[in-house]
Amino acid sequence: MATITETPRTRGAEAGGTPRGSSPDTRAGSRKRRGLGNLTGWAFVAPAMVIILGLSIFPAVWAFILSLQKWNGFAPPKFVGGNNYGKLLSDEEFWAAVSHTGLYVLLFVPASVLLGLFLAVALNRDIPLIGLYRTAIFVPFVASAAATGILSTYLFSPQFGLANNVLRSLGLPAQHWLEDPNQAMLVIAIMSLWGQAAFTTVIYLAALQDVPTDLLEAARIDGANRWQTFWRIVWPQLSPVTVFVTIWQVIGALQLFDLVYTTTRGGPLDATKTIVYYLWEKAFKALDFGGGSAAAYVLFAVTLVITIGMVLYARSRKLEAF
Repeated sequence: MATITETPRTRGAEAGGTPRGSSPDTRAGSRKRRGLGNLTGWAFVAPAMVIILGLSIFPAVWAFILSLQKWNGFAPPKFVGGNNYGKLLSDEEFWAAVSHTGLYVLLFVPASVLLGLFLAVALNRDIPLIGLYRTAIFVPFVASAAATGILSTYLFSPQFGLANNVLRSLGLPAQHWLEDPNQAMLVIAIMSLWGQAAFTTVIYLAALQDVPTDLLEAARIDGANRWQTFWRIVWPQLSPVTVFVTIWQVIGALQLFDLVYTTTRGGPLDATKTIVYYLWEKAFKALDFGGGSAAAYVLFAVTLVITIGMVLYARSRKLEAF
């Protein structure tokens, strides 16, 4: 039987000593260099980190303190505890804003995810000028929401808008669009799709290009058609991306403000007044900063619960798959 020869180096390592060729001074110098490298990295990161924390944590803490106070911005604040939250629960205007926001989420989020997936599949091909098509799809996303709102106001104008002109040419009756309480939120959801569907398209397109080609080739060899290949191979690979874009779009939909502000200002008859527009009016028009801050924290809590729920659901589905 072969025996293991104990050398001074192994004896030193087993005894916790310093291996041959490595002195305490060398190790101390190495630790010192690593420490200096860490300090250098933190020195570069610290200014941006301080700015980000200052612009996020401080306003969040201050808003929470305001939600427990009654303050109009001029008189000394008065601590009222949870009265601002209690008033929200009995405020019909607040619950109307909640219902309008929920309607917008139901109209916008599924449409943006499905449209983005459809466009990504259509653009995931090797055809001439494909780069131009992909760029054209993404252009509306970089346009400001204010510009989108102003442009859409002209498109959906009841008198001379392009949408009604098309309907008249087809012999159909013209619509009131943004001036009709029953149609205004649908129009705003369509306007949002103009820019936000480009985001989901880009994310899905990147995910489609990461699908292993050997799986697709194996499916084709086994006789699977395009629909079977997509449903059995591609779609499971897109599940994490679908969860991400859905959460992202839900958060964006819950925070809808800019399009409403540039188009309807919450009208007609408050039919498009969302939660963010409600809290903006509460804080900056009625000067009830406590009530506005309470509405903001209710929105934060709802967003957090929805996000955590979707993440847990996605993880449970992933575990079931295994």
